[in-house]
Amino acid sequence: VQLVESGGGLVQAGGSLRLSCAASGRTFSTYAMGWFRQAPGKEREFVAAISWSGNSISYADSVKGRFIISRDNDKNVVYLQMYNLKPEDTAVYYCAQDTRLFRAVVVTPAEMYGYWGQGTQVTVSS
Repeated sequence: VQLVESGGGLVQAGGSLRLSCAASGRTFSTYAMGWFRQAPGKEREFVAAISWSGNSISYADSVKGRFIISRDNDKNVVYLQMYNLKPEDTAVYYCAQDTRLFRAVVVTPAEMYGYWGQGTQVTVSS
């Protein structure tokens, strides 16, 4: 499985970015996908997740109402649209793929995700 993130960059507070994660190597449409982030000196934290069907979605409280996760199973891509970015959103963002086939309800612990991308840097200036 290969996961490749893109779309990170430098943006001013209040701005927007859209991250993409292209997947290959396994049937993308049958696995939930998640986004995590890790800021300098902090542990990796859950951001958002979407089930294989798109019917189950979860967000961290810190991003709820500002970030939107979506997926395109025809293109094997998961997206994270980020609005109203804040300096505290600065981190390396990783996409990850669930270990379990056809999980109906998304899970948030990082250890439930078996494949990870290399990450993309998001920097929000104040």
